[in-house]
Amino acid sequence: MLKSVIIPFRCIKETDYAEQTEKNAWIPSYAVFPLLSCVTVNCIVYFGIAKLAGEWKHYDLTLPFDRAVPLVPGFVSVYLGCYLFWIINYILIARQGEEHCIRFATADMMSRLVCCVFFLLLPTTNVRPVLEGEGIWVTLLQAVYNMDAPVNLFPSIHCLVSWFCFIGIRGRKSVPKAYRVFSCLFALLVCVSTQVTKQHYIVDVFGGIAIAEITYYIAFHTNIYRLSKKVFDRLYEMFFSRRKSACGKESEV
Repeated sequence: MLKSVIIPFRCIKETDYAEQTEKNAWIPSYAVFPLLSCVTVNCIVYFGIAKLAGEWKHYDLTLPFDRAVPLVPGFVSVYLGCYLFWIINYILIARQGEEHCIRFATADMMSRLVCCVFFLLLPTTNVRPVLEGEGIWVTLLQAVYNMDAPVNLFPSIHCLVSWFCFIGIRGRKSVPKAYRVFSCLFALLVCVSTQVTKQHYIVDVFGGIAIAEITYYIAFHTNIYRLSKKVFDRLYEMFFSRRKSACGKESEV
């Protein structure tokens, strides 16, 4: 009799401990494959298409507005600094709960597939200015020009990902309002940086934001995310061993 009471009690304690540990984890276990999938799909689309379509005919979508935008090399600090912003916010978004995480990852991957279509059907490029002067910002911007070929411009992935970083926590009361406002402002600042560093044109900015909003809406207002969940669940079963708990249910180890 005593044993029958102790075992369920121990099960409850172990379950509570596991749930608390999962909640406090920097990256929850359920978020590992969604986040890795986002990075993988992004790299395949961006670098794969750049390699595949690098020699194709590219179109210049320059508008009068773009010619009027001044070059401000100092904004390369925002253009490069946004990578840290992306890492922090994607992890923060993933911690908002499993369903939110998977819906978000679904939207992110859908957006890259849309980008892939545009990169293939409408390859774009731009004409970069000749940098003059000296200083750390000019040096860094020249390094960006040297490493990043002017391809895969429409839509702007810089703007798309930065906007995802904002809308992924937009309206989430578990995230401090001050940080939500900061994320919105920084995402807009990234969009500005793409213009004044002459990495993108204005149509690239609006294209990136529009695709982010559309795919996010679809992922959060339909059940399409369940397809992703099935894949992630299968991967989880393949890579994480399981054992029978004292309660007779499977638990993670």
